[in-house]
Amino acid sequence: MFVPPALFLSAVQEKAEYDRHRNDPCDPGYRRFHGRLFEPLQQRLAPNSAGLDFGCGPASALAAMLAEAGHRLALYDCFYAPRPAVLQERYDFITATEVVEHLHRPGEVLAQLWSLLRPGGLLGLMTKLVRDREAFARWHYKNDPTHVAFFSRQTFDWLACEWGAGVEFIGQDVILLSKPAGG
Repeated sequence: MFVPPALFLSAVQEKAEYDRHRNDPCDPGYRRFHGRLFEPLQQRLAPNSAGLDFGCGPASALAAMLAEAGHRLALYDCFYAPRPAVLQERYDFITATEVVEHLHRPGEVLAQLWSLLRPGGLLGLMTKLVRDREAFARWHYKNDPTHVAFFSRQTFDWLACEWGAGVEFIGQDVILLSKPAGG
């Protein structure tokens, strides 16, 4: 499900919404929140893996946690860390925590991220999933004006099939897509 582009916020309005967030990488609650992706990802990563935290925001708890675990991280965020050069590199893993629902062109961006993964790499996403149309009508998540794309389990099953990827759903909002070792 998508919000029509005519209803997207301007870039200035969108950044103003993000600037209101007060996410402290040292806050134990915020780290616990990111732990839902960190833990399963960490269990699957080789030591000293190279990763990209896509949509990292002004201060990334997940990147800090992964660096503390011994991984090397590049950061990208169109507002807070606009570093196009990092989108030319290859990675063992890529994370996008509470990001995909903000993407104006999710198909293009997800395909780009997938192309940056090395064989055997992992794409770790965290986003709330649509259950059905009835639940969507009552869903608070859709009321955030920066949320413009909504995904279901079927969306990620379809992507996995298209990409020849493995897909795991962990809890209610963590998705791990694994690139085959052969490509």
